[in-house]
Amino acid sequence: MLLILRILGVWLLLLAMVAAVVDATKSLAGGGAWVVTPMGEQWRQLAPDTLTVSKTWIETTVGKWLWDPVIVAILSAPTWVVFGILGVFLYWLGQKRKPVEVFIN
Repeated sequence: MLLILRILGVWLLLLAMVAAVVDATKSLAGGGAWVVTPMGEQWRQLAPDTLTVSKTWIETTVGKWLWDPVIVAILSAPTWVVFGILGVFLYWLGQKRKPVEVFIN
């Protein structure tokens, strides 16, 4: 299980790097102004149907309170930030723990 978490974390970190390179390329092509692409916009460009299906599923299953403040805030963040944070978190969860020695006097 730990190996799967580490592999998934590395893949998400690689996706974050690709998203950062895409933003940097757009910035260089646009004359030097830094371009930041929100995750929701990239999701809408890649698969707009899945975005609407996800929204309706979350609103009907969990509730509207989860979509509007939480998911909308995540979708408005830059893609490389979201994937980077998730990648680091999953990689950290997948680390092998060192045994702790407890000495009692």
